Amino acid sequence: MTGYGGGMPSESKPHHLLDENLLKRAPKVLLHEHLDGGLRPSTCLDLAERCGYEGLPADEPEALAACFAEGADRKSLPLYLEGFGHTIAVMQTEEALSRCAREAVEDLAADGVVYAELRFAPHFHTASGLGLQAVMEAVLDGLAQGSRSTGITARLLVCAMRNEDPELSEKLAALAIRYRDAGCGGFDLAGEEAGHPANHHVRAFQLVQRENFSITIHAGESFGPASIWQALQFCGAHRIGHGVRLVEDLEPEAEGRLAQYVLDHRIPLEVCLSSNVHTGATQSLATHQFPKLWEGGYRVTLNTDNRLMSATTMTKEYRLAHEHYGLDLNDLEKIAINGMKSAFAPYSDRIRLIYDAIKPGYANLRAELEIAERHPHHR
Repeated sequence: MTGYGGGMPSESKPHHLLDENLLKRAPKVLLHEHLDGGLRPSTCLDLAERCGYEGLPADEPEALAACFAEGADRKSLPLYLEGFGHTIAVMQTEEALSRCAREAVEDLAADGVVYAELRFAPHFHTASGLGLQAVMEAVLDGLAQGSRSTGITARLLVCAMRNEDPELSEKLAALAIRYRDAGCGGFDLAGEEAGHPANHHVRAFQLVQRENFSITIHAGESFGPASIWQALQFCGAHRIGHGVRLVEDLEPEAEGRLAQYVLDHRIPLEVCLSSNVHTGATQSLATHQFPKLWEGGYRVTLNTDNRLMSATTMTKEYRLAHEHYGLDLNDLEKIAINGMKSAFAPYSDRIRLIYDAIKPGYANLRAELEIAERHPHHR
């Protein structure tokens, strides 16, 4: 590989095979993970028993995990989302929400994540009588518990849904803003893109912008560049969730105007390799557009999206990038730094984690492998 991703020609690049243990120890930054898509299978079963939910497709953790993974891998975003009906059903009490949030942070910390943002749609968790305030406070309490026990930083993002009433989106935007000093980092718009343009929810985003708050929007996953353009230019997105179909704006010899804007303004792309294959955003890892974005100099990050549904971890996503696209340890460090630069966290926290956790962590791994640090001049 040459250019942005590889940093040196492939024939002169050290061929260090990075094993699972080393990749697990590599410091990672996670920007795109849905709380209701990352439950432990055992927790899902336990919560279902406690609340009397009988709809789970299996009654044993490994079998349940397999059912979720099989259901998600059908090359369709609407089909991928069906599994969330089960997890949301068991996350309807303060105890359940707090537990799921705490366990998510614990699991991410064990996977080498040093900073994480978890997102969810609070109104999905009010079916048993909880109010939106109680839902938010339960999840934030769980994240705080997990952060205290592991030492990693975790923040919450609030999701509105494309297919729902824009007035509800405004209400959820106000909810996110209300809890910005309690651990909420920003506002998101999720759900099926086709037929549900982001600009229908523009008033919610205008509210977030007026409050100087942070915005990420799912776009360029199940719809093309027009969805990304709306997210940026109508709704003021600071980051793009997925964004892989941006490549459709690339011309044979140069970037199109949208792609050039994303490149020049360093708009972060929250790429999720495994789930992009499962939802049909790309047909396979071999045809995934990640290499084109990486080599083109875009600010790409790697993420899990939904650890339970896509049967993945951050370690696995790093391994896929290493094995399929040739990213080495220096490249993976850049991925982590891209993520930290793009986090919805105070600048001082971002700098601290880059210099106190990410850079020392990768320096130690390079020393262990006896390889040199690389400083590409054009990143």
